[in-house]
Amino acid sequence: GRVKEVLGEIDDPGMEIEIAVRKYSVPHEFSDACIALARTLPDKVRPQDKKHRVDLTDVALVTIDGEDARDFDDAVYCEPATMGRGKSAVKGWRLLVAIADVSHYVENGSAIDIDAYDRATSVYFPRRVIPMLPEKLSNGLCSLNPEVERLTLACDMVVDTEGKVQAFQFYPAIIRSHARLTYTEVAAVLSNTRGPEAQRRADLVPHLLHLHEVYRALLKQRAKRGAVDFESTETQIICDDNGRIEKIVPRTRNEAHRLIEEAMLAANVCAAEFIAAAEHPGLYRVHEGPTPEKRLALQNQLKALGLGMHLSDDPKPGEIQAIAQATAGRPDAVQIHMMLLRSMQQAIYTATNAGHFGLAFEAYTHFTSPIRRYPDLLVHRVIKALLGGRRYHLVASGKTRKPELRKGGKVAHRSAKPLSQEMELWEAAGGHCSANERRADEASRDVEAWLKCRYMREHLGEEFSGTVSSVAGFGLFVTLDAMYVEGLVHITELGGEYYRFDELRQELRGERTGIRYVVGTRVRVQVSRVDLDGRKIDFRIVRDVELDRPLARGDKPRGASATEELGAV
Repeated sequence: GRVKEVLGEIDDPGMEIEIAVRKYSVPHEFSDACIALARTLPDKVRPQDKKHRVDLTDVALVTIDGEDARDFDDAVYCEPATMGRGKSAVKGWRLLVAIADVSHYVENGSAIDIDAYDRATSVYFPRRVIPMLPEKLSNGLCSLNPEVERLTLACDMVVDTEGKVQAFQFYPAIIRSHARLTYTEVAAVLSNTRGPEAQRRADLVPHLLHLHEVYRALLKQRAKRGAVDFESTETQIICDDNGRIEKIVPRTRNEAHRLIEEAMLAANVCAAEFIAAAEHPGLYRVHEGPTPEKRLALQNQLKALGLGMHLSDDPKPGEIQAIAQATAGRPDAVQIHMMLLRSMQQAIYTATNAGHFGLAFEAYTHFTSPIRRYPDLLVHRVIKALLGGRRYHLVASGKTRKPELRKGGKVAHRSAKPLSQEMELWEAAGGHCSANERRADEASRDVEAWLKCRYMREHLGEEFSGTVSSVAGFGLFVTLDAMYVEGLVHITELGGEYYRFDELRQELRGERTGIRYVVGTRVRVQVSRVDLDGRKIDFRIVRDVELDRPLARGDKPRGASATEELGAV
């Protein structure tokens, strides 16, 4: 072989990202044709772009995103509305979700479109994003930046007090975002309407309160549907200027996060229903429930944990949610919820609508992020074609991947009918986007794992408190309380006792002493080894937290008393 490219020194800032994009074959350079075409695009909205669009520039639409966001896909607005007249009049809200009209600038089959399809998604790393679209579009012309005119595709909804969308319509529009708000700022306004944040945004406070009202109504419908809502702790890696981890902190979700999430879910459902009603091909976001094998395994695991909750032969989302709610207060709640999540199948993009199990929707798609997801761009094109009385014909482009096969050789959707040539194209596009979504996730996880290993290498020999997060036949995985880093305590580090692994109970039990290690056991560990290349961190248990006594190497560890209670709950 020949040296193709020299990336630099292993300790160079950002080298872990350079390695990951090549390791996972993530496209990270735009083609010359794509860059050349992007240069020809205008810097702002032109008069001819405004034709046949609804002017919403006077509507107080705002974007609400994280502090570090650079591309703004969506803007929202809400006001009180009354449906019907006279005694039959029903009060509710008008919820307006305006999404960047990427399809206006990215034409089907163009050089930009080919590159976007090949990437299928933006890839997010700490301190760096590999965008799906050139920066001129993603951070400029398509981004709904404040106080500038932007083209959008609007989903205009009427929502009643029970959270039902009574009516909706889509139309091309032009907007001027009235403010770029952050989740933290909006949450502060909602919690204190007389605070400094509210005073600074006094003109927008009434609209934000209306958004909060419609969000509370949408939550009612979420509860009625039985949509699944798991406990999970997402982490954020804070890096210094050299790309090294300074700290790892939990990413907290506040009312503003949930507000935007519910508004986006409502718009996505409307998009799916609009396409389905027109009987037009498109991409749906499909999430199927547990297979019979996974349902049985989950039932056995719940039984082993002492949870007397039964699953029906064809589980409904409400059954899973009931288990999630019943276990919310347990010390091992996060692990149980992860077990519930893994019992379900992975969400995919497909042309065959099989519903979304987790969200409990009969039809669902992705419409709200066309700057960073290609399926959303396709959904926009279909909706705009239908609004114009036309059909959208998908053209095969880029490196198309066939729909993946599941166990038993079945294609990843429920349809057993032969597919038309058009539907085969849509299924291939769905398979391609699903595969590239997983590729992006794997590349992001690889970089985070490398950074965490590099971070923990500086803490070799130090002791930390942690909790057993999962159990395997070869040892225990422990998550550190302060750092949210997971490492392995190998079974050989558990002393002279011989431990048997019980897969159903997810525990290691000492054969002679009956000592148990299960999910939720509190331990204190020492960082004993870090394998940077293998992305592995090894711990050694040094203290029994419950008894507050040190453990010598060869001493026989004792299971925490709290773990004994877990099996009896």
